Amino acid sequence: VQLQASGGGLVQAGGSLRLSCVASGNIVRINAMGWYRQAPGKQREMVADITSGGFTRYADSTRDRFTISGDNGKNTVYLQMNSLKPEDTAVYYCVADRTPARPGVYEWNYWGQGTQVTVSS
Repeated sequence: VQLQASGGGLVQAGGSLRLSCVASGNIVRINAMGWYRQAPGKQREMVADITSGGFTRYADSTRDRFTISGDNGKNTVYLQMNSLKPEDTAVYYCVADRTPARPGVYEWNYWGQGTQVTVSS
C-alpha cells in the first residue's frame, strides 16, 4: 500500500487547510485511515482517524476544529482543518490499515510521506 498526501502549506492563524491522502496498491485490506502529526521537538501524536465504516476518532486538541472524512470509492481520506493555530504547525502524516495493540490503541501498518503545515501567528 502506498499513501500520497497533499494539501499542506503556510496559512495564517485562524485560516483553513484541507489535506488529502490517496491510497494505492493492495487497498482491499485497508480497514481505516488517519492522520498523525509531529512538531519539532515533540512526540508524534494522533490527529484523527476514520474506519472503513465511517467511525471517527479525534485528538482532544483537534476535535472541535478538524473534520476527517473518507471516500471509499476514491480510496482517499481528507482532513479539513479550520481555525488553525500556531501550535498546529507540524509535519502531518497519512496512515492506513490499523491493528489493535491494546484497548483503544492501534498500530498503523502503512505511513505516507509527511506534508508540512505551518501556521503563522
